[in-house]
Amino acid sequence: MPIPAAQLDAVAADLTRLAAETAQTGPWGSGSFAVLARAGLLAEWIPAEDGGHGADEATLVATLTVVARNCLTTALVLSQWAAACRLISAAGPEIRRRELPALARGDRFTTVGISQLTTSRRHLGTAAVRAHRGPSGWRLEGQCPWVTGADRSDTLVTGAIDDDGKQCFFLVATSAPGVTVGPPLPMLALSGSRTAAVGLDAVRPAAVLEPPAGGVRTGGLATIALALGAAHAAVDLLTAEASGRPVLDPIAAALAAEVDSVAADLHRAAVGGIDPDGRDRLRSAATSLALRASQATLTACKGAGFIHGHPAERLVREACFFLVWSCPQAVATNVLCSLAGLPVG
Repeated sequence: MPIPAAQLDAVAADLTRLAAETAQTGPWGSGSFAVLARAGLLAEWIPAEDGGHGADEATLVATLTVVARNCLTTALVLSQWAAACRLISAAGPEIRRRELPALARGDRFTTVGISQLTTSRRHLGTAAVRAHRGPSGWRLEGQCPWVTGADRSDTLVTGAIDDDGKQCFFLVATSAPGVTVGPPLPMLALSGSRTAAVGLDAVRPAAVLEPPAGGVRTGGLATIALALGAAHAAVDLLTAEASGRPVLDPIAAALAAEVDSVAADLHRAAVGGIDPDGRDRLRSAATSLALRASQATLTACKGAGFIHGHPAERLVREACFFLVWSCPQAVATNVLCSLAGLPVG
């Protein structure tokens, strides 16, 4: 059953209170991920038979939006944890019993590293991670270029190309011999997510996982929910700024109405499904909204908002994340056309 509204409000307040520390140390150091675990939010992604609550897609999307509205760093980490949990949930009963109850409680942490199968390094023409099956089992070789929370995770769900050219998926213990976690990348924003490259040198996986139904896709509803949450946060700050400056009221009201419209579209997609073209259009709309709302908020905050550490400055940097994170070509093209003043498809 969904988390009660009052409890979700309390979680939001805690995430906001911890957000500055989370941006520096990540949700593990600040305690924001523990906040999610205590409230039962992590269990929403875990099936009931595996120790969770098994929430529906609309509830999961709404939860991600709330978390992103109050702390985008925590939301990014949560989205990657959730993606890994979905793949583990499709595994056999032994793996599910071993992994999922502890993940639902927040006792263990997992993450996902499959961007090499979708958007990262595809242009190089060779598989970034390769899987070889020999007499003694599977071995993984290569590098996962983007792994959120890599040095804070007990396990990693990754994908590779086998000797027959097929996609295969594996659960890897980050403590396994041959796993090398690089230093966290110093990114424009969200460095607290401790995103890093992970090297695999003849690594024996802990388990083989089923490929996701329909294959690996970029730009799912989670990315839209996070962009919507970022737009929400910008409009919240703009609305507060407008409280003493009536000239800002129509600007804040217009952007708030657009946030509500995108939220309604996202809810309908979560309840009834959405085709790939429609999903890309919604992702483009949410990305554009996050960028415009954050820039409007910075403009309203004037010079004070341009100083490092001001919420407006942080929101502008964080909105840029949606230009590069799991961004399908159709979405990237729409954004580029919009920036160039060309018609958007």
